[in-house]
Amino acid sequence: MMRVLLFGASGFIGAHVRRELNATADLVCPSRDECDLVAATPEALRALLGTLRPDAVVSCAGAVSGSAEDLIRANTLTTAKLVDAVADTVPGARLVRLGSAAEYGPVPSGAPAAEDRPVTPVSAYGVSQAAATRLMELAAAAGRVDAVALRVFNPVGPGMPRTTLLGRVAALLSHLTAGEDLRTGPLDAYRDFVDVRDVAAAVRRAVTVTAPRARVLNVGSGRAVPVRDAVQLLVSVSGRSVRIREDRPPSPRSGDVSWTRADVGRAASVLGWAPEHDLSDSVGALWSQTALAATPAR
Repeated sequence: MMRVLLFGASGFIGAHVRRELNATADLVCPSRDECDLVAATPEALRALLGTLRPDAVVSCAGAVSGSAEDLIRANTLTTAKLVDAVADTVPGARLVRLGSAAEYGPVPSGAPAAEDRPVTPVSAYGVSQAAATRLMELAAAAGRVDAVALRVFNPVGPGMPRTTLLGRVAALLSHLTAGEDLRTGPLDAYRDFVDVRDVAAAVRRAVTVTAPRARVLNVGSGRAVPVRDAVQLLVSVSGRSVRIREDRPPSPRSGDVSWTRADVGRAASVLGWAPEHDLSDSVGALWSQTALAATPAR
């Protein structure tokens, strides 16, 4: 059984990755109190890796909001520290990190984003993720680390936080009554929604695949869905008769990107991975967990 060191296991995606890997790996999941990647010194990271001697290191940690400095520190600098620590201490270990579709920036409407497309991020978040992915690419090309970066598109499913659009909508719906307003930002963009459980399955395959032929892989559904349709689907599943009012500001992470769809051919070829859940399944699981959490205990 391979030993896997997983950072960010308490987060939205990380919790699902933890469940996915737990049955087949000797899994070590340090809490933030035990090892905060942002605050940890390179010496502390090397000491941790030297003690555990993992066969793979997976990072689901990072930040999606904050100042540009916060995002660079949480996403780019932590990746630089991880790459150096793995290269210095356990160079044979597989290093897997989650990146983001925000790395691509604007893509022409109707066109899928393929991994060899030049990245032109338009937000500090996208810049921080693109720089992290590039650091991993360079280290892998130089033979310093055995690294795989997964560019995750719009994950959705149970446990989705309120910092995401659908997570916030689900939380609001759990408290709204018939006839009330559900207030959101603009919903005219198209997004590639991928089930978080499918993301976790892709991580497992990235951890175990032998000699991957590519180091940067998209993880998405391969479909572009109008965000308005996704929100209306969630409202329908909830059974709440509410009015949707799009009068909130757009997301600072992706407000300038109107179209996103992943080309998932490389992930299929390299990992043998394909998404198994459709959006109805994902939204249904999200609502079921949200509604359960909002139900008063008896």
